[in-house]
Amino acid sequence: MCPPNKNCTQVAEKVRTGRRLNREEGVRLFDADLFTLGALANVVRERLHGDNAYYTHTLHLNYSNACVLTCGLCAFYRPLDHSEAYTFPLEEIAQKAEAARKAGVREFHITGGLNPRLPFDYYEEMIRTLKRVIPGVTVKAFTSVEIDFFSKRFRLSVDEVFQRLKAAGLDCMPGGGAEILARRVREIICPEKISGERWLEVQRQAHANGIPTNATMLYGHFETVGERIDHMLAIRNLQEETGKVQAFVPLSYHAEGTAFPEVRPTTGFEDLKVYAISRLMLDNVPHIKLLWTYVGTKMIQVALDFGVDDVGSTNMEERIVKAAGANHYDAPSVDELTQMILRAGRIPKQINSLYSEASVIPALDPPFRGDCRGQAPAGIRSSLS
Repeated sequence: MCPPNKNCTQVAEKVRTGRRLNREEGVRLFDADLFTLGALANVVRERLHGDNAYYTHTLHLNYSNACVLTCGLCAFYRPLDHSEAYTFPLEEIAQKAEAARKAGVREFHITGGLNPRLPFDYYEEMIRTLKRVIPGVTVKAFTSVEIDFFSKRFRLSVDEVFQRLKAAGLDCMPGGGAEILARRVREIICPEKISGERWLEVQRQAHANGIPTNATMLYGHFETVGERIDHMLAIRNLQEETGKVQAFVPLSYHAEGTAFPEVRPTTGFEDLKVYAISRLMLDNVPHIKLLWTYVGTKMIQVALDFGVDDVGSTNMEERIVKAAGANHYDAPSVDELTQMILRAGRIPKQINSLYSEASVIPALDPPFRGDCRGQAPAGIRSSLS
């Protein structure tokens, strides 16, 4: 039920008949009863995906934490000459790729700091190396912030950046760097980062070059409910233009090690509301994706009843949210993710980030198990120094 004086009947009827919700209705949803939201979001999820639930088997390559920006929201970056700054040599990336091949990995997720000491061919050769070591592997790489940096640093147009990366083997892009698109919020949490308008423009250009993307929303810091809805509507409008946003990925903010340690973590109640409302507002975006590194694996099965259809991936070697204090290190194996989905009454589908069913490669090594520090096996573990 909705709270007193908040009538959900019209919203529920629009959801059930497939009509679009407006901004006012979206804002009002944050006052709605959680289980009403879940039921409505589940109507949309079932309409789009039936009982299917998707996941990927992915190795993260956070290739460098050296960054020229000093965003207050980020605990991952280090100044260029900091003792904890690191960059993976291409030889080490090849070694990681080989270990990933033996573990049956079918996708790489690549993001990093804005490191001006790396030449552009470093990024091209990194992609070529991954494709050479694991033929047919999906490479999802570089946020809009990184693409904008490459364009400025190497005096290339954004189109030229995309054309060269695509020629090297780039398949799609993650949705990072969106944070909250509102200017007011960005001036607090990441004033040096590209604007929300620029983030959207780089996304448009990716789509024009045939490169699908995800879109994230980092919530739970200084944004208002209205700014969350405006963020969703901006993504909905982008999708109306291009049709190449694959998934919307809500990310709860982790404050440890950032400039804002006083920000309290989100609750599971709030997380589920955001998932459900995202599904209801983003009627033209196919997938709502959960990243368990932000909310823990225990949330996976519950979220499948609140509009989520993609439960993320094995997320081997993810570093960015862990640097911000996320303690969800119970990294699930492919078998464990499969069992979680089955026990939630869904049909597990291992896919790549293009949402094509992946050809599953049996692991040659024992299944990956994260320990309490989130470490990977020795073959794909790297020092931060």
